[in-house]
Amino acid sequence: MHISDGILPLPLWLGGYGITTLLTGYSLRVGQRGSRFMPESDPRRQLPKASLLTAAFFVASSIHLPIPPASVHFLLNGLVGSLLGPLAYPAIVVGLFFQVVAFGHGGLTTLGINAAIMGIPAWLAGGLFRIGRRVLGTGMAAFWAGVVGAGLAVLLFYGVVIAGLSGSPLLATEAERLTTGTLVLAHIPVIVLEGLFTSWVLLFLQRVQPDLLADSLPQPSWATTNPQSTPVEPALSPSGYGKG
Repeated sequence: MHISDGILPLPLWLGGYGITTLLTGYSLRVGQRGSRFMPESDPRRQLPKASLLTAAFFVASSIHLPIPPASVHFLLNGLVGSLLGPLAYPAIVVGLFFQVVAFGHGGLTTLGINAAIMGIPAWLAGGLFRIGRRVLGTGMAAFWAGVVGAGLAVLLFYGVVIAGLSGSPLLATEAERLTTGTLVLAHIPVIVLEGLFTSWVLLFLQRVQPDLLADSLPQPSWATTNPQSTPVEPALSPSGYGKG
């Protein structure tokens, strides 16, 4: 699921950097100002959660599952998108950078296109979780968010690789094209496992730490703080009675 250096032509990986620059800037701007998909406007409150999920995304790529004919690994982009919303994109960029440096997964020239392949589905998965949670409940909405996040990432990976290698001597035969398609099919069990894992994690967080999911739902107008309706404690005299 990581495209390495030297596979894609120059215009394609430069375009990936352009897309990632625009989407990262937009995500950080939304993180500062807030939006209907991210009611929390204080970015400092998001930093611990973003750091934890970036670390989880980074570690997930090192957990390989031997599914013939390939070895695949978890993505967790659906989980990251469900919990971080728009901030999922910069979190994935940071995680991918450290995966390149530490594990050699992907490449520096393809960092932008790899971020787009995993970050855009994370955004869509986060939106699906927020909308679907009211209708389907947390568990089912989280399951489909995990499936959509991983599934779209696999499809984008296949599309970008085929587009980048079309006409290249690296993919000259139908046998090689079939090999790439088989690698995509090998991810189907991972897509289902991503949905189950995302559902389990978000149901667990809803039970033990529901505040982490509070930002996932837009707050109704009556739930916003109204200073006039806030009860005011009477000022007490040293004897314990109010002045009046």
